[in-house]
Amino acid sequence: MGGTGPADPASREADRVETAVSARLAPSADFLDRVARVRVELVRRVEEAARERTSPLVRALVAGSAARGTFLADRLDVDLFLLFPPDLSRDRLREEGLALGAAVLSEPEKRYAEHPYLRGRFEGFTVDAVPGFAVSDPAHPLSPVDRTPFHQAYLTERETPEHVREIRLTKQFFRRLGVYGSEARTEGFSGYLVELLILRFGSLRGLLSAARRWRLPVRLEPPGHEPPRLPEDVALILADPVDPNRNVASALSRRNLGLLVLAAGEYLEHPSERWFSVRSSVPLSRAESELRLRSRDSHVVVLSVPRPDLVDDTLYPQVRKAERAGGRELAQSGFEVLGVAAGVDAQRVHILIEVAHRRRSAVRLQDGPPAGIERAGDFLEKWTAAEAPVLQGPYVREDGSLAVETRRAERDVEAVLRSAVPRLSLGKDLTPSRSELAEVRPLADVPETPAVEAALADLLGKRLPWVEGP
Repeated sequence: MGGTGPADPASREADRVETAVSARLAPSADFLDRVARVRVELVRRVEEAARERTSPLVRALVAGSAARGTFLADRLDVDLFLLFPPDLSRDRLREEGLALGAAVLSEPEKRYAEHPYLRGRFEGFTVDAVPGFAVSDPAHPLSPVDRTPFHQAYLTERETPEHVREIRLTKQFFRRLGVYGSEARTEGFSGYLVELLILRFGSLRGLLSAARRWRLPVRLEPPGHEPPRLPEDVALILADPVDPNRNVASALSRRNLGLLVLAAGEYLEHPSERWFSVRSSVPLSRAESELRLRSRDSHVVVLSVPRPDLVDDTLYPQVRKAERAGGRELAQSGFEVLGVAAGVDAQRVHILIEVAHRRRSAVRLQDGPPAGIERAGDFLEKWTAAEAPVLQGPYVREDGSLAVETRRAERDVEAVLRSAVPRLSLGKDLTPSRSELAEVRPLADVPETPAVEAALADLLGKRLPWVEGP
């Protein structure tokens, strides 16, 4: 299992823990046979449907964890990829992909990513039928799924049964931390990234032994081999082996990688089966929230805007931008911002901002230019005028610059945020077309909804996943 040494008590305990957890996670032989039969039958049925409608389907395949056996049984979705000629129009791709999916799936439901796909049922399994292009070079995909056959071939050629066992362990460990999944809502480790990491480090413990020493950003590529155009806030850099220009870890946030780095050392020193038990997310009730706010002597303001009709992977990056914009605005306006969280329901996006005090100081310090430069005269003229709202000054500060203290017109956080909304950049689709569509209220005036209560748990219930507490 990749321990640190036979004489190490923590290593022996980790051996025991991982053996027990692996046994629980391993699908039965009957279940694996059933998945294999479904994979074959799905492809056969799609190919038959393609012949009947003379569809230009090039290839159908089941790929991903269902094809390699690296799935967790309670999170198994079967991914069916329908690949068409690269010169097919996108309109025809959508038409053919949806038609073939509908021909083989029961209870089909249209979903959206870059283009529509179908989710439905097939012989008791949830299946996503996803159209794409049969490209010859994975470095030049026409849609995000076009690399999938190449990923499938790369991993299948290299993974051993031991790798498969370690991949399941790692996925379950990451689930406990809440960092498994590359969706924009999660910003964690994709299944493909997990499999590549296990191929590189050999085991969960091999990965954790390396991760406990990581410093962000983590570079797993040698100098000169990193993918181009990496963002400044990149967390982990690992080039896709089938497309070196792509960073496999682009979805991973620094927060989630930092959480793994810290957890790695904790697990290696204190292994136990609880590291693999998935915690359920518990919303924070309004009554409990109010108790915590009273004990903190802080205040929560809520900005709510209409939810646009977007898929989660398009919506949540804008939600994160709105969180940053709201928090930054209040911090620059003189409030001590303690935290920001968001909740999303069917109608609204709610941005919750905790500040140390509901009312900011009545005094605003206005910085001026250094004494002696030409602009100093303009500053003095402005702030010595009879109508200037000056509380104190102008005066010269210790560093030789001018300053004046004025009275703020608005002091309540709700009033300040409300007046700022029209100029805030919350995200292309989140910024309201009319300012009256945005609501700014104290938490006490916001109705209790599951989305708001979940956001309160994020805002007021911060705690490392392995640390016990309220």
